[in-house]
Amino acid sequence: MRASALPLTALLLATAAHAAPVRVEFWHAMSGVQGTVQAYARDFNASQTAYEIVPINQGNYRELLPKLQAALRSGSAPALAQLEFTQFPTLAQAGQLTDLSARVDDLPGALRGDIYPAVWKTGQLGERTYGLPWNVSVPVLMYNAGTLKKAGLNAPDTWAQLEGASRTLATGGRRPLVAAADAWTFEANVLSRGGTLTGGERPRLNSPDAVDALTQLARMSAAGQAQPRTLNEATRAAFDFARGQNTFVLASVANWIDARKLPFFNLGVAPFPCEKEGACTVPLGGATLTIPKGTPAAEQAGAVAFWQYLMQPARLADWVKTTAYVPPRRAAVPLLDDWYAKNPQLRAAHAQISRAVPRPTTPEYAAWTALIEDAITQATTGKLSAKAALDAAQARADR
Repeated sequence: MRASALPLTALLLATAAHAAPVRVEFWHAMSGVQGTVQAYARDFNASQTAYEIVPINQGNYRELLPKLQAALRSGSAPALAQLEFTQFPTLAQAGQLTDLSARVDDLPGALRGDIYPAVWKTGQLGERTYGLPWNVSVPVLMYNAGTLKKAGLNAPDTWAQLEGASRTLATGGRRPLVAAADAWTFEANVLSRGGTLTGGERPRLNSPDAVDALTQLARMSAAGQAQPRTLNEATRAAFDFARGQNTFVLASVANWIDARKLPFFNLGVAPFPCEKEGACTVPLGGATLTIPKGTPAAEQAGAVAFWQYLMQPARLADWVKTTAYVPPRRAAVPLLDDWYAKNPQLRAAHAQISRAVPRPTTPEYAAWTALIEDAITQATTGKLSAKAALDAAQARADR
């Protein structure tokens, strides 16, 4: 029996060696660095013969989601899909994403335990894991360093200081702060005061801290100290920031890569303003890598293997240097020492991971963000008071 088994084993090995690799289609929203994503896939494909990762850029997060939903309906979903943190809960609740809890439990402890707990939670719903972390960001305050230096001002640490600096700089028609109708940075504003926009599974869009935050933005806008902007006006806002019309912008740390290329000024980056010392936190931004329901086991294994490849410390260090995203695991941080030495402001920005929390995973929260953004616009343009705007948003969320 032993002698006859040897030829069979050799035959099986030879067959496996010549088998085509399992194709793993990866839909992502990393338009600005899609060349980097393609390079990672090529490197992974060259490192082994079992899987072939095929990355396909699908635009931004908001463009990718409906494409994935259509693919799920038609049975043509990819094996791996990148979803923004507020997008995956709805699909997970509907049973359209694979529960990855067992696969996470099987990961090497050195990897599983090295990822920041808050980062792990960004892909969890109801104690089950549906997403694997990769691109993680934190909110920051970007500013025109030359303007502050000329005025003898330091980068503000609190919202009170930010309003005071904006009051000082609001001359010659300049509106120092860009008051963007963006749910994520408003969420950070509320958290910086020790507040929240949800309570359990229920909305708290008009919580006292939310009203305080929006009242301040509305007050600054009415006084000519802030410039209201919608997300559709991002290009114009960047132009005004570059030409000195605005001094402060609240954004993702990942925006540093493009913002530093803007002409005519020196870019500064500071941690997000903390209004309530000891109680303020920051919401993590970014996306999670999910596996649609119905993906064959072999493709699932390939997707997880590629994710583990992306999570290697050296590769994460390269990713952080390319994108300015926060390293999601501790082992990558020492490999960034030289880069941080050249970019100390990013070290301080990334250090916010120590007080970061995941965004709400209530499935309805994605819809509530649109209500929040509408309320911001209504209040900062003077159409409604902050309280009235948030009360209206709360009433709509409660329906």
